[in-house]
Amino acid sequence: MAVLTELQGVGLIEKDTNSDVLWTWSYPSISGEKRDLLMKKCCLKRDSNEVIQLVFGQHGRQWYYIYTTEVEDIPVLSRVKYFSLVLLSKDYNPEKYKTLCQILSKLFLETGNPATMLQGYLSVLTKGSCTCVDNGTFAVEDHDARKSYIASSIKDVIRVFGVETILIYTALILKKRVAVYHSKLEELLQFTRALPTLVWHRQNWNILYPYVHLDEEELTDVKSTTNTYIIGSLDSTLETRNDLYDIFINVPHNEIIVATHVKESFNMGKIHKDIAQLMVQSAQDEDKSDQQIIKEIAVKTKDLINNLKTLATPSEDGGTPKITLEALQERQMPPAMENFLFNLAAAEGFVQF
Repeated sequence: MAVLTELQGVGLIEKDTNSDVLWTWSYPSISGEKRDLLMKKCCLKRDSNEVIQLVFGQHGRQWYYIYTTEVEDIPVLSRVKYFSLVLLSKDYNPEKYKTLCQILSKLFLETGNPATMLQGYLSVLTKGSCTCVDNGTFAVEDHDARKSYIASSIKDVIRVFGVETILIYTALILKKRVAVYHSKLEELLQFTRALPTLVWHRQNWNILYPYVHLDEEELTDVKSTTNTYIIGSLDSTLETRNDLYDIFINVPHNEIIVATHVKESFNMGKIHKDIAQLMVQSAQDEDKSDQQIIKEIAVKTKDLINNLKTLATPSEDGGTPKITLEALQERQMPPAMENFLFNLAAAEGFVQF
C-alpha cells in the first residue's frame, strides 16, 4: 500500500461576501510567516478579479498547491464567496494534488466543516487513498510523477521561440539561472513547468520556482537553496533585475535576452545548430507528440554527454576520470565549442579543478 508521506499540511483560505480574505483553518499548525506567503500566492488576494483554479509553487524546499472554488447557493457556507484549499508537500506533482484538492473541496462544500476534509486528508496520509461518496476516489498509486513532468507542452514553447529555444536549452544544460515574465499567471505556470523537459536526463523539477514575487524574502529563499533555477514572475520589472538571471524570457513579447555577464557561454557552434534544427523540425511535425520531442532531445543530449566523457583523462589518484581544460585545448576545436564543452563538463561534474 502506497501512502502519501510527502504531505506536510493542509489549510483553508476564505473570501466572504464582504470581500474580506481570511486564513480560517489549518492542520497541523502553519507558521504566520508561511500563512502570509500562501495568502499572497492565493488568487483571492490578487488585485485582478481573475480566479485561477490551481496555483502552485515552491518555497523553502516545500511545494504548495492552492485550489480555489466558487461557492454558489450553499446554505452551510452562506457567508463565503470563494475558498482556497492549500496543500503543502515535499514533492512536485500538480496533477496529483489537483485531484486530491477537488475531492477535499467537495467534502467541504457538503458540510462547511473542515473536519470532514481532515478525515480525507488523514486517510490519504496514512492509507494512500480516500473514497468519498459522489465525490470520486483518490489513490497515490494512480499518479506517476513522470506524467506530471510532461503535462505542459514543450512543443508549444519551441513553436513560439523557434531556433532561439536553443538559448533556453543551453542555459538549462549549463545550469544557469532562467527568469521568465508573463502577464497572465495561468500561462506563466504552464510555460515555466515545461522548461525542465529540455534537460530530461536530470528530471529535476526542484529548480522550478514558477510564481515568485520580487520581494527580499522570496528571492533570498531561491538564492539560498540553489545556484541554478527557473523563476517565473508577473512583475515586468524582473527584466531590470539582471542580478537574478543569466537569461530572461519575456513570453508575451516572444523575446529572450542573454545577460552581458554570460554572453561568452552562449556563443553558438555546430552542436547548438544541430540541436536547434532538431527541436524546430520536431515541433513543426503535427504528428509528433511532446513525449516524442522530449525523447529526441534527450537522445541528442545523451550522445553529447557520452562524447564528452570520451575526452576525460584518468585521475591521478585512481578515481573517476575527469575532463581538464588542457585536454580540450589539445583537440584544437573552435573557441566557442571548447568553452561550451568545458562549461558542460563542469555542470555534469566531470571537471578536474
